[in-house]
Amino acid sequence: MTQDDRYVIGLDYGSDSARALVVNAYTGDTLATSVKYYPRWMKGFFCDPAKNQYRQHPLDYLEVLEATIKEALGQCSVDVAKKVVGIAFDTTGSTPCFIDENGTPLSMLPEFADNPNAMFVLWKDHTSVKEAAEINALAKKWNIDYTAYEGGIYSSEWYWAKALHVLREDPAVRAKAYSIVEHCEWLPAILTGVNKSSNIVRSRCACGHKAMWHESWEGLPPEEFLVALDPLLAGFRGHLFRHTETADKPVGHLTAEWAARLGLTTKVVVAGGAFDCHMGAVGANITPHTFVRVIGTSTCDIMVSSYEEIAGKQIQGICGQVDGSVIAGMVGLEAGQSGFGDIYAWFKRVLEFPLKNIIANSELIDEATKQKLIDEAADHIIPELTKEAEKIPVGESTIIATDWMNGRRTPNANQLLKGSIAGLTLGSDAPRIFRALVEATAFGSKAIVDCFLTQGIKIDQVIGIGGIALKSPFVMQTLSDVLNMPIKVCKTDQACALGAAMFAATAAGIYNKVEDAQREMNSGFAFEYQPDPERATQYQELYQQYVALGRFTEYGLS
Repeated sequence: MTQDDRYVIGLDYGSDSARALVVNAYTGDTLATSVKYYPRWMKGFFCDPAKNQYRQHPLDYLEVLEATIKEALGQCSVDVAKKVVGIAFDTTGSTPCFIDENGTPLSMLPEFADNPNAMFVLWKDHTSVKEAAEINALAKKWNIDYTAYEGGIYSSEWYWAKALHVLREDPAVRAKAYSIVEHCEWLPAILTGVNKSSNIVRSRCACGHKAMWHESWEGLPPEEFLVALDPLLAGFRGHLFRHTETADKPVGHLTAEWAARLGLTTKVVVAGGAFDCHMGAVGANITPHTFVRVIGTSTCDIMVSSYEEIAGKQIQGICGQVDGSVIAGMVGLEAGQSGFGDIYAWFKRVLEFPLKNIIANSELIDEATKQKLIDEAADHIIPELTKEAEKIPVGESTIIATDWMNGRRTPNANQLLKGSIAGLTLGSDAPRIFRALVEATAFGSKAIVDCFLTQGIKIDQVIGIGGIALKSPFVMQTLSDVLNMPIKVCKTDQACALGAAMFAATAAGIYNKVEDAQREMNSGFAFEYQPDPERATQYQELYQQYVALGRFTEYGLS
């Protein structure tokens, strides 16, 4: 096997689907890509949006794992599979699940097969707002604030709040649960044949950002703290872990069973797992002082800092600072918005009402034509809104909105918050409302940037990755104008999976460190947005209105 023909597979598990990339480990060139949607999730199983409940069955993860890898390898020459040397995963997070002593998710057991509480709790599940508030209250009066490296505020999107909520809600799960696993930890464990929960390699990224793990207090918060939170948590700490590992390290090799199922060999090294945004930042070639925005249904913002720059600082209001969560030897900083593309999708659904409730019931046209008409109209809503919204000068509209339709992640997590739209008149039409929503997502982004800057974290450049970054010039130009910063857009539309491939190549020993993999495997940038000085000045004034509306929404209505 020569240096030119070693390949790695990067798998990116998003909210709705997973994608596999087969990548040349020396050049970063993508040989093949496959994307598959989670079958149960797409049917709405185990979710209840009215209760903010979003659960995913582990079989969805396994089925798309096998399907994507087989399809991607099927697009390659027959010898590629034999030359794959590494595989790595990124996933959404925090996405925890209760497991038994063998490390098996409870929903993989027959008696829990249809129980949402025995499944992975997706990041956007906000059923545990009460539990998060209790964690924050206890942490603030404890002798050590265990949220200090989580930005100072614990979120309902995270590990302990979700676990406690499920334990309180479901006696059957409570009786059977032995430990807890994050999605990004479970996938490497199952591929390497781990059959004991204590042998699962724990993710530095997941545990540091979401489970209050930190070396200064020797791992997880102590038993005393957890039991004071709720006696139902008694014993879990002892069944969990003390140590965590960075994702550039191997956790083992493919078992014979999984090698056969995937069409690979048992020589394939499986790397440690991490969250999508963190590996995506690596795939986008993150360096210190770079602000990487993973822009999708929500956003996740990642930075890395040297030990010297971050020394003694506890950055408040973000989603944590964790040694090695992005790149080993640096401190990873995470922030983000709970809603971005989801906000545009919400408005689209509002406008689809007459299509799905009037045209769908019309007797004037046949069923086939009716469905084609509905589909065509729905597909054109966002493009047509964009076309018209772009024509509206900045500040002409009186409408201002906040971006909290799914709560606020950063700065200062608060999942109880709701979105707001103000300044409506009888002349407010759909394009003007849409423009206000786009501006709101940009203003929310500026609040995050300001959060870093005011606490001494330097930002030299902004990089955008994800579908919106590549496909929506209007959104990205608005973001550049509001931030008053240039924004580079990563050339690949699969930066997260490419980042995972970089970790796979490092774990397989092709590179000594992730930075070396970045240098050789990065995709470069497709284009760069420059802020318009006039619009940037206007947006500085409008941003103050956003801040005022946010203050009223958060405090004035309570």
